[in-house]
Amino acid sequence: MSIDAPPLSAQRRDTLQRRIRWIVFATIAYNLIEAVVAITAGSLASSTALIAFGLDSTIEVLSAAAVAWQFTRRDPERWEQGTLRVIAVAFFALAAYVTATSVLALILHGDVEHSALGILITALSVLVMPFLSLAERRAGRELGSATAVADSKQTLICTYLSAAVLAGLVLNSLLGWWWADAIAGLVIAGFAVREGIEAWRGDACATSVGMLLEEEPEHDGEDASPLR
Repeated sequence: MSIDAPPLSAQRRDTLQRRIRWIVFATIAYNLIEAVVAITAGSLASSTALIAFGLDSTIEVLSAAAVAWQFTRRDPERWEQGTLRVIAVAFFALAAYVTATSVLALILHGDVEHSALGILITALSVLVMPFLSLAERRAGRELGSATAVADSKQTLICTYLSAAVLAGLVLNSLLGWWWADAIAGLVIAGFAVREGIEAWRGDACATSVGMLLEEEPEHDGEDASPLR
């Protein structure tokens, strides 16, 4: 995995880092609300998928918090490798949990009640998450940050999971297809594993990006001091 980032001025780099921080903080706030609503709605409707969706939101918060922490450091690029590993572990945890809950739902043939609140929160997530993901990915690519790009992918995974849970809830309510969201969950778990592997292997990319960003001030002369 590689990210080609053109040389940036110190001012532009600072702007992008602040932008990523605000995007990440917004993602954390939204996911905290989403987690509480989804777990509450899932408990009321006896929906394994909704409860899993709420717990997935807590994993999303972990990933976003890791990136937020990185971009509060003086030299964020130096923390790329460790932060990427945290994001990778979050992907793997997400995949493991969704797989376990989906298989369990298929085995137990659990009945799920209609949940208007669950449909509302998942539909809202399908609308909100793509915008947060796109904004963070664009800023991350311009900055050359592997962690920001990886975190934006996890936000996009959350969108897919939201759509899968939403489809499962609607199909269960309208057609009685209790197994629909469990099958979709297994597909999403596969995506999560793939993205986790890419994030885990991103350490070499992160190192090269960090080196480029650290070496750039040597050619910019006066721009070096604000970054050191």
